[in-house]
Order: sequence, then C-alpha cells, then structure tokens
Amino acid sequence: MSMSRLSTRHVVAAVIGNALEFYDFITYAFFAVQIGHVFFPVRDAYVSLMLSLGIFAAGFIMRPVGGIVIGWYADRTGRRPAMLLSLVLMGLAILALALTPSYEAIGIAAPVLVVTARVVQGFALGGQVGPATAFLMEAAPTGRRGFYAALQGGSQYVSSLAGGLVGVVLSALLNAHQLEAYGWRIAFLLGVLALPVGLFLLRDLPETLHQADTTAQMAARPSSWELWLAHRRIITLGLVALASATIFTYLLNYMTTYAETVLHASSAIAFCATLVIGVGGITGTLFGGRLSDHIGRWPAMVWPRVFYLLLVLPLYYWMVSERSTVALLFTSGILVVLGTMSFGPFYSALTESLPTTIRGRTFGTVYAVSIAIFGGSAQLIVTWLIRVTGNPLAPAWYLVASGLCGLLAVMLMPETAPARVGMVPAPAE
Repeated sequence: MSMSRLSTRHVVAAVIGNALEFYDFITYAFFAVQIGHVFFPVRDAYVSLMLSLGIFAAGFIMRPVGGIVIGWYADRTGRRPAMLLSLVLMGLAILALALTPSYEAIGIAAPVLVVTARVVQGFALGGQVGPATAFLMEAAPTGRRGFYAALQGGSQYVSSLAGGLVGVVLSALLNAHQLEAYGWRIAFLLGVLALPVGLFLLRDLPETLHQADTTAQMAARPSSWELWLAHRRIITLGLVALASATIFTYLLNYMTTYAETVLHASSAIAFCATLVIGVGGITGTLFGGRLSDHIGRWPAMVWPRVFYLLLVLPLYYWMVSERSTVALLFTSGILVVLGTMSFGPFYSALTESLPTTIRGRTFGTVYAVSIAIFGGSAQLIVTWLIRVTGNPLAPAWYLVASGLCGLLAVMLMPETAPARVGMVPAPAE
C-alpha cells in the first residue's frame, strides 16, 4: 500500500499499540515498593526494594533478544505481524504477573513466576520498538518524518501518564494496606483489558515494508552483515545516545519511588509527579520532533540537551532542600520537557540513516541493548548510590554523567532532515 493511502487512523493504531505495551512494562516501576513487599517480605525495606527493582531489571535481559528476533521477523515478513506478535506476548505476560500469588501464599515459586513474566515482557517490548518506529518513519510524508518518529517516543509517555493516572486514582481510593494487597494488581489487569483494543486497532494496519520486485534485485543487495559494517559509526553513536536517553527515562520513571523513599512524600503526591512527567514527556517529544522538521535534526537534538544538563543539579538540589510538592512537580516537569525534546529528532536521525532492509532489527536491537544494560540497571544503581553515599543528589550526578556522553554522541551525528540537506533522500539500501 502506498504512503498516500495510509490514513491517520493507521498511524494512531500503531502509536496506541506501542503505548499499551509500554504501559504494561513500566507500570511495574510505579508499584515497585508495593510489589517488593508482596514478593520479597523481608524486614529491611531497602533490601525489599532492591529485590523488587532487581526483578524490574530482569525484564531488560531479553529485550536485545526480542529486538533481534522480532526485528528480523519485521524486516523479512512485515511491520504489522511483528507488532501483533509482540502485543500478544506482552498481554500474556502481564496477565501472568497480575495473577501470581504472593510469597506468603506459594513461597519461592512467586518470585520465580514474576521473573519469568518479566522476561517475556522484555522479549515482547524489545521486539516492538523497532517495527513500530520503522512503520512510523515509512508511513510519514517526507517533510513530517521528525514528528511521526516522535510519536513513538511520545507514546511511551502516554503510557507513563496512563500509569500515573491509575496510580493516583488507586492511591486515592485505597489505603496503603489495600494498595499493597491488591491495588497494584488492578493496574496490571487494566493493561490486560487493553489488549483486545490494541489487537482490534492493528487488525488492518497496512504494510510499509518495501519488498523487492524481483529475485535479481534481492540477490543484488548487500547482506545484512555488510550493511551493519557500512553503518557501524551511526550504530555506535546511536547506542551511546540511547544509553543516555534510557538512563534519563528510567530515572524519571523512578521519580515515584524516589519521592516516596527519599523525599518521604505520600503515594498520591508521588503519583502526581508521574502525571507531570507523562504530560511533559508527550509535549517535549512531539514538539522536538516537529521542530526538527523545520530547523533540522542536529540543532533539535543538541541544544535542548545542553540546557537540560545545565539545570539538572540546581533543580535536584532545590527539590531535595525544599521537599515540597511544588518543587517535586516543577523539577519533574522542567527536566522531562527539556530531556525529551531531543528524542523525536534522534529517532528520525537514526532511522533515516539506516537501510530499510535492516531498519527494524537494527533500531530495535540498538534500542534494546542500550536499555538492557543502562535502563535496567539505572534504578538499582541510584538506589545503591543513595544508600552508600547518603547523598540524595546521587540521581542528579548520574544524569549529568550519562547526559554528557549522550550530548557528545548526538553532536557527532550527521544532519538527515530533508529540509536541511536540500533534497528528498531515497531510502538507503
């Protein structure tokens, strides 16, 4: 199906499908404290939280595998079947997680089942990002690729916003004991109920994967290995930039836990921070993507990161000193808007630099590897750093260090926006 025949509904379907998967995956982070008490009922609250975050990190182990396997499937068979497969796997995993009995009920089998469910979730989500991003780029009109690619990043914050809303409502309706006993399970089951919605929306999604017309044309193309070698520089830069971005994302998602355990805020206030992060993330990501269609990918990637790095430490210091709701919400909002403005331009720059025949698996694998190593460990590392140093500013220093690496990587990336390079580029082969 040609790009001109793609409707807005098709693009929205892909975005919503992506958002549903991210909701199912990151909701765990919002309820890490309660889940730790249910499955790791140890006396030391710190140990319980660390074990819970360890299970959260386990979900990242299989993300590179999912990126390779489902990404390869997307590059060979199509974007649509790959997205459907990952959505079904995610739905089954979140159902298993929601229904797993507590440690008190079935003993060691409980955390084992939780780990298994998280691993399946990681595999599914690792395979979702590449095909979804490739579809949005291939579906986009040439002059709007930045905005369309930003929809993938924006959908992640839609899921964060949805998770935050669920958390606010549950914390308002339930007391602390009820939230721990079954409230977090309600949040997961809502994700399960959303699965049929995602399947319905994706049922007639058109295929955007370019298929060669003849066997001769297929034979003349370079192998995947040759293409990866030819694009190794942009892949390496993308890995570093995504590592920085994923540390930022998962430490912002950690703000709920940080507010409860370090700032000693109530669950309701902590979940309000999640709402601010969700709204700010959607705003920053979409604005940055649209901006890059006009001024280019490079300036839209670089300058927001510069301002973000200048403000991280002062804002964290103010938030920790004040320990007020205003400081928490203002800091979360400013950082997430500045931090996410570069996401859309970066997604565009990386995918525009990759050939269509390896785009799905390469973007998905690079994304998943960076997240598996750096995203999965981010919350564990800062929790440990706060514990051993006694310094509540440890997350800010970690954000600065990783942010500087990411800034250098995007500064070395080429400009790919058609509006800036002066032509309409053909798909790389």
